[in-house]
Amino acid sequence: MSKLRYFDASGQKKPQVPALETLHSDFLRTGKIIRHKDNWVPEERRYLSYQEVAERTGRRLDAAGEQAHDRLNSFHRSIQLPKMIFHRTLDDRPHLGYCHVTASKTRFAQFDEVKWAFYIANFMADIGEDEKMISNLRRRGSRMYFAVAMQPDDERKKLTIDRKIRGNGVIFRTSDPKVALKNVLLLGARNEKLRDVIRSL
Repeated sequence: MSKLRYFDASGQKKPQVPALETLHSDFLRTGKIIRHKDNWVPEERRYLSYQEVAERTGRRLDAAGEQAHDRLNSFHRSIQLPKMIFHRTLDDRPHLGYCHVTASKTRFAQFDEVKWAFYIANFMADIGEDEKMISNLRRRGSRMYFAVAMQPDDERKKLTIDRKIRGNGVIFRTSDPKVALKNVLLLGARNEKLRDVIRSL
């Protein structure tokens, strides 16, 4: 795959081209074709480094994570999830990434205690079957909301996906923000009565 190039379009202004009759009348009057900078030479594009693109993507992902966390914690005072916002961008495509929003533990299916983490990604993909978090990246699709079961890995001193849960560790995955909000609230609810209220919404 060829390496992607990014350019900064924020500072570009569309050239103000005078009306055609003005250009034509200037040519008739002076006999010269006027080649001003604003109507002849386009601004040279400033290409961004992968690091600059990753920083911009990270700021957007963090903002989306902050907004999602605020919405989750404003639903009910008994559901207060910790704010644990950080992001990762893809190495070869820094305009794509995912943001960790919150994590907690809950009773899930036949398991008494499941540690889980909630993420937002600005792309659609499958959750990887091996060490990679993301696989089978799709070009179409705007956002993906997902929660995965987590377990501590004592050898590497970090959390990894707990694949005992549903075979792949995925608790839910959706592109609908309302469904994602409802699912995270169900995971964060401490009692069945509150879960019934959330399910009825």
